[in-house]
Amino acid sequence: MELNTVFLILGCTFGFVMAWGLGANDVSNAMGTSVGSGAISLRQAIVIAIIFEFLGAFLVGGEVTNTIRRGIIDPSLLANEPNTLVVGMLASLFATGLWLVIATHFGWPVSTTHTIVGAVVGFGAIGISFQAVQWSAILPISLGWIFSPLLGGILAYLLFTSVQRLILDTPSPLLNAIRLLPIYVFLTALICVSITLHAGLPNLNIHLPFLSAQLLAVGISIVIALLSMLKVRFIKFDEKADLHFHYANVERVFSLLMIFTACAMAFAHGSNDVANAIGPLSAVVSIVDTGEVTQATTIPQWVLLLGASGIVAGLLMYGHRVIATIGEGITQLTPTRGFSATLAAATTVVMASGTGLPISTTHTLVGAILGVGLARGMDALNLTVIRNIFMSWVVTLPAGVILSVLTFWTLKWCLL
Repeated sequence: MELNTVFLILGCTFGFVMAWGLGANDVSNAMGTSVGSGAISLRQAIVIAIIFEFLGAFLVGGEVTNTIRRGIIDPSLLANEPNTLVVGMLASLFATGLWLVIATHFGWPVSTTHTIVGAVVGFGAIGISFQAVQWSAILPISLGWIFSPLLGGILAYLLFTSVQRLILDTPSPLLNAIRLLPIYVFLTALICVSITLHAGLPNLNIHLPFLSAQLLAVGISIVIALLSMLKVRFIKFDEKADLHFHYANVERVFSLLMIFTACAMAFAHGSNDVANAIGPLSAVVSIVDTGEVTQATTIPQWVLLLGASGIVAGLLMYGHRVIATIGEGITQLTPTRGFSATLAAATTVVMASGTGLPISTTHTLVGAILGVGLARGMDALNLTVIRNIFMSWVVTLPAGVILSVLTFWTLKWCLL
C-alpha cells in the first residue's frame, strides 16, 4: 500500500475519532445548560445538536480551521519534509482524540481547543524544532482562552441581571416575560445571524456586502421573533404552579426561549470547534493531494462533512456524561439562568469564529455559568465541582503535548 494512501486512511480515521470525542465532550457545552435547566429533554437536545452543529460546522467552520491548519506551525520550515508535517498532524489528531475519550469517561468538560493547540505545538516544538512554532500566533490564541470566559461571564451576569430587574423583580413577572420574549429572541437571532453573514459563507461561495448582510440579518431576526410571539400563545400556563414556585410560569416562557438559544449555541459551537478536528486533517489531505506543503485555503467539503458527522456520532453515543456536569454540577440552572449563560457564550463563540480565533467553548460556557451563579451569590456555586473542572483544565494542555510527542515519534518510526 502506498504511503499516501496510508496517510489518508489514518487521517480520516483519527479525524473522525477526534470529532467523535469532540461531540462526546464538547457538545455538552452547547446542550448542557438547556438540558440541565429542564427546558428541553436530552432527546430534544440531540436533535437540535445534530441539525445546528452540522450547519455551523459546514457553513462557517472554515475560518478557524485555517488557523489550526496553518497558523500554529510554520509550513515553510517543512517545505522539503511534507511527510513529517503529515505525521505531526496525525499525531495531533490521535493525541487529542485519546485525551477526549479519557476525559469524557470521567465526565470532565475539558477544552478540545487547548488539547489540539497543545498537541500541534508539542510535535512542532519538541518533535521538529522550537523555531517550527509560530509563537507570535500563539499569543492571541492564549489571550482568547483567558478573555473568552471573562467575556462570557460578564455578558451572562449582565443578561441575568436584566432578567431579574425587568421581569423577576417586577409586580407582574409573567406579563413582562411575555412582552420581552420577542426582544430576547430577536437579540439572540440577530447576534448569530449578523456575525455569520458578515463573516461570509465561504463553503457556499456566498459573500454579502456589510450593509446587505446586516439588513438581511435584521429581517431574519424579526421573522424569528414574530414566530416566537405566535408560539408563546400555545404555552399552557398553570396559576396553581406559581403557588409552589412564584416564577414557575415565567420559567415556562423562558423554556421556549431556551430552544432558540440552544440552536444558537449549537451553531456557534459547530462553527468554531469543528476546526479542532478537521484543521489537521485538511493539512494531511492537502499534502497528500499536492505532494508538498502548500498555503492553500480551500478546504474540501467532504472533510467538513466528516468532521460534522463525527461530532454528531460522539454526542449520540457518549455525550450524556459531560452534559450532567455542565448542566447540573456547577450551579442550579433554571430556564432564565440557562438562557443568560447560553446566549452569552454563543455570542462570544460566534464572534471568535468570525475572526478565525480558536477559543475554548468549554471555558466560555463555564465562565458564563459562573457569571449567572455569581449574580445569585457565591453560595449558589458548587465550589468542589468548579475546582475539579479547573484542575482538568490545568492538566489538559500538558496532556495534549505529551501524548502528541509520543505519538509523533511512534508514527515517525513506523512510517518514515
